Amino acid sequence: MAALLAITVCDLRLAWRRGADTLMVVAFFVLGALLFGFGLGGDPALLARAAPGLIWVTALLAAMLALERMFAADFEDGSLDGLLLADVPLELVVLAKCAAHWIATGVPLITAAPVLGVMLNLPAPGYSAVLGALALGTPGLTLIGAIGAALTLGARRGGVLISLLVLPLYIPILIFGVAAVDAAIAGTGAGASLMALGGFLLAALALAPFAAAAALRQASR
Repeated sequence: MAALLAITVCDLRLAWRRGADTLMVVAFFVLGALLFGFGLGGDPALLARAAPGLIWVTALLAAMLALERMFAADFEDGSLDGLLLADVPLELVVLAKCAAHWIATGVPLITAAPVLGVMLNLPAPGYSAVLGALALGTPGLTLIGAIGAALTLGARRGGVLISLLVLPLYIPILIFGVAAVDAAIAGTGAGASLMALGGFLLAALALAPFAAAAALRQASR
């Protein structure tokens, strides 16, 4: 556990020193949602209906921006070989790196979501559902994205390949994330959709570290 905590803290320090990844993700999230909002016009009722989808789509796209760098630095400087030879299972290393990535990018997205809700005229009952859905959905996005980042490690145009690989897997999270907010606004209860998001998160926690670790071992050969 000490080694895993050290990896997480180290990655968080590197992300803090760079700072560009977090700023890029949040800036894309805010600007992308605002551009969609401007494109829909200034009708408050239309913005209110579209707000859950706009917030989730832009959050999903923003989350993909920093995926390429999740393992790239370790691959380029040779640290990945050291991690492969360490006594710590590589699957747990992947989980620690996913945790650091989510804290550096997912948590800022969750924090910025209420501000976008105000800008997009999101109805009041939807705010808690947005925060809950993003809290359950963004870790799943990170874990699934880790598989894509590992599979495309060292490839040219890796960012484009990651998008092609992970976007189809993101669709269920997007559907249930939007459904949770819509259900909360309609007053029918977001519990079922939130439970589905929790199920996807548990499945990603169980499967994604093993898939990403296998891809990393293949990339290091």
